[in-house]
Amino acid sequence: MAASKAGVVLKAVKKIVIQFCPFESNVRSTREFLTRVGSEKARSTNLNCQVMTQVKHDRSEPIIDITFIDGDRLLMKGANLTSTEMLSALQSRCQVKDPQAMEGLRK
Repeated sequence: MAASKAGVVLKAVKKIVIQFCPFESNVRSTREFLTRVGSEKARSTNLNCQVMTQVKHDRSEPIIDITFIDGDRLLMKGANLTSTEMLSALQSRCQVKDPQAMEGLRK
């Protein structure tokens, strides 16, 4: 997948809110996604992007809420998705919003 080879580019992203209950069995992929978008390398692609984590103890479903610079939102329910699927969805949306950023990453 493009997201796993190229890395994460957050240039078109304004804010990412990752919400999960750490005691549930279906949060692994959401935590892996958090590790990838929260890495120093990913954060350096957009220093203005806020990555926030809401850890809850209410047995709630893991949710990733992404707000883009243009106001568009992407809501992913992490219980039935892999981290690769979530990263691919994020990167494909980012590529549509800023194709030049993705071209610069490939070179």
